[in-house]
Amino acid sequence: MLRDQPFDIFSLHEAYRNGLSPRAVVEECRRRIDKANDPGIFLHLIDPDSMAAEADALGPFDPLERPLWGVPFALKDNIDAAATPTTAACPAYAYTADKDAFVVQTLRRAGALLIGKTNLDQFATGLVGLRSPYPPPKNALQPEMVPGGSSSGSAVAVAHGIVSFALGTDTAGSGRVPAALNGIVGLKPTLGAISSSGVIPACRTLDTVSVFALNTEDAYKVFSVAAVFDLDDPYARQIASPQPGRVPAKFSVGVPDEATRQFFGDALQAASFSASLKLIRELGGEIVELDFTPFYQVAEMLYEGAWVAERYTVIEPLLSRNDAALHPVTRNVIEQAKELTAVDAFRGFYQLQELKRRVERLTAGIDLLCVPSIPRFYTLAELEADPFEPNARLGTYTNFANLLNLCGITLPVAPRTDGLPGSITLLANAGRDAQIAALGGLIQQRSAAPLGATRWSLPQRPPGQSIAPAADEIALAVVGAHMSGLALNHELTRLDARFLYPAKTVAGYRLYSLPGGPPFRPGLIADASGSAIELEVWALPAARFADFIKGIPRPLCIGTLQLDNGAEVKGFLCEPSGTVGAQEVTNFGGWRAYLNANELSGQTTKESKNAKT
Repeated sequence: MLRDQPFDIFSLHEAYRNGLSPRAVVEECRRRIDKANDPGIFLHLIDPDSMAAEADALGPFDPLERPLWGVPFALKDNIDAAATPTTAACPAYAYTADKDAFVVQTLRRAGALLIGKTNLDQFATGLVGLRSPYPPPKNALQPEMVPGGSSSGSAVAVAHGIVSFALGTDTAGSGRVPAALNGIVGLKPTLGAISSSGVIPACRTLDTVSVFALNTEDAYKVFSVAAVFDLDDPYARQIASPQPGRVPAKFSVGVPDEATRQFFGDALQAASFSASLKLIRELGGEIVELDFTPFYQVAEMLYEGAWVAERYTVIEPLLSRNDAALHPVTRNVIEQAKELTAVDAFRGFYQLQELKRRVERLTAGIDLLCVPSIPRFYTLAELEADPFEPNARLGTYTNFANLLNLCGITLPVAPRTDGLPGSITLLANAGRDAQIAALGGLIQQRSAAPLGATRWSLPQRPPGQSIAPAADEIALAVVGAHMSGLALNHELTRLDARFLYPAKTVAGYRLYSLPGGPPFRPGLIADASGSAIELEVWALPAARFADFIKGIPRPLCIGTLQLDNGAEVKGFLCEPSGTVGAQEVTNFGGWRAYLNANELSGQTTKESKNAKT
């Protein structure tokens, strides 16, 4: 039933292949919003008729051309969407956007369907999710706990399974803290990788759009689609988003040493972090303990220096005409900028540069960092008693990341012994988003952590694999000995090809077992009176394509195959003359089925037994 349908991208696309309609999915999103019964999640929902029309306009299912085809998403309400309000959680500031933010336009072109805009800490200033004039969202797992911010509504929407992914923003941890508190993935990209055009800034030099999802694969897939260089964004950078590869057998991980780990009395959080480090060791990680004092010193600068003045630049006009329009806590934080001078700003820049150099020396030779996502949990009651100190403490392991230009990913791990969600954050130097996503996917898989507040499991796919080729890859359909586990698959893997998905042709092909061998090979012939044939689609680096095809012997060749999902991909065909003396095996529906039913001898038997079904 659709009501039980997981909304991770892989599962959703499999359902689309089997006839699910995107109109039904957007209707289900609305039903799940009602089921969550939390008026604090969304500030604005897209009109149902508009959503249905956008779903109908997608055309035939084509995840190769549109890798986010039919995937529902939510948007933090400091990011513009055409013809919808943008409030930044401040009604007096609100306006109706005349066009999509660059990133929203990019995602919609890739087939994603916008469901609505979500609540946030006002002007993205806060890590608790409570600094809003609207009802705050409830933590999806523990309603008495804060939901986290500032991207509170986006994280809670994903944790409930209402949408497949949601966009947030992250300056001090707003894309990581709410992910940790709601048991989901929060990906904070390298600064400038995703355009900020059409995004209300908090600190323009430090902001990045972030991605929330239930699993690492989905978060990175959305990032790779969204990471399009925007020439009109002066802070955009051309950052590559290659597909995550395999995790190295050995790698080094810097962590806070025992003396500088901060949990503020939460022994269970400390134990959870230690358990995660044990898992990382089992995966080949060498744990290197570091004195984290320089990181904390950088973190303190974010709200005690020049970067508070950056926040002030955004709302100065509003403050000058109506300072009562701001949430009192937000106003208290940002108005500190009035006491700062240009001299203070330059002193801050110099201090940061000195601390950066100390961090560089400290982390030289280390592949990545691993930190607790948050030092401890806080209840709503604790924030009511003190709206400032708990918020500051939640940023212990996040505030320094953007000042140091680190990319990061927060991911759920095994729950704590009291049932609260476990979480860690991986950090690395700018441009290493793919490497930490690969390790994050492996850790999430091994941890078998719950996926937010849903009862879903991780999709049964190797972590880090996408079902669409990257810009520098070619989708290639293979029908025989090059398939997974068969005799010639190594000819693909040695060229760094990666599996995308199983598929079938349209009903217009015939399959033959060609003479000769081992290895035994099939030949695929286009024939309107034929049948659908099972195959695999792989992504081959475009730079290696010539190396691959020069080894293909006659009568085989590369042509264009039509798949039953509507896509057209390059793939193996056979010259008609090659079928002379060949045995037609079309009735088996595919080469694997033929091998399994006909264990001949030698290589064929070995291929059949090794085949991965």
